[in-house]
Amino acid sequence: MRRQLTVAAVAAVAAATVSLPAGAAHAAPASGPQWYLALGDSLAAGYQPTTGDNKTGGYVGGALTLLKRQNPKVKLTNLACSGEDTKTFSDGTKCDDGNAKKSQQARAIKFLKAHAKKQGVVTIDLGANDINHCVSGGSIDLTCLQAGLTDVATNLPTILQKLHAAAPNAKIVVLNYYNPFLAAYLTGPDGQTLAKQSETLATIFNGEIAQAAATIKAPVADIAKAFLSNADTPLVTTPYGKIPTNVARICSWTWMCSMSNIHANDYGYTVMWWALAPYLKA
Repeated sequence: MRRQLTVAAVAAVAAATVSLPAGAAHAAPASGPQWYLALGDSLAAGYQPTTGDNKTGGYVGGALTLLKRQNPKVKLTNLACSGEDTKTFSDGTKCDDGNAKKSQQARAIKFLKAHAKKQGVVTIDLGANDINHCVSGGSIDLTCLQAGLTDVATNLPTILQKLHAAAPNAKIVVLNYYNPFLAAYLTGPDGQTLAKQSETLATIFNGEIAQAAATIKAPVADIAKAFLSNADTPLVTTPYGKIPTNVARICSWTWMCSMSNIHANDYGYTVMWWALAPYLKA
């Protein structure tokens, strides 16, 4: 059985493993982005397992705060939807607007065309739901994973190119992903093998995201690096003994170890918007 981390233990691990800079750089120009469009899946929707979506919270809320330092009047439109993948983003079969039955992509393109003459920022995280279901029961379905990676490699470049074409002057920033499956390390030798295997596969997945972003010359906010997703060393002393740094950060910054839930907690979302910060400057 998966050994669960208590809330207190998660806090202890967090305190032992990381500290963030005191604050983001202060940007002050009166001009700046006039709008901010957030796109993607449940991370962009600010999902928390105890409260659900919070589209003005999560990393998007932090990014909005940074953008408001450039222009206090910047307005957020968050079209992100929990469960969205690179197929449903375009075909609308998972998430629609509840009225016109339009996909997230269709709504995003409509927004971008309407605002193309004004300075704006788009952030998007997409692709995790193409592959997350391939890991279950302590094992990775490699056939499923390969199909998911193929979907990301095929669909994400097209999605980004369509967004860019709708508003060529908008700043588009793509996020890659941390690796929640490192939490399997806590379950014993088999879990440790799975955690190690997941590092390689997550690197391949994030590589597909980087290649897709490169097709429109969009920067990638390196969430995987911020979480030190490949840092097996040093070992960090925690209430559960000494565990790799990357495992400790997943346990500290997501709900994966305490609730078997892949989503970031408040601290993890803070890390995410901090990784975004350099790309949001005017």
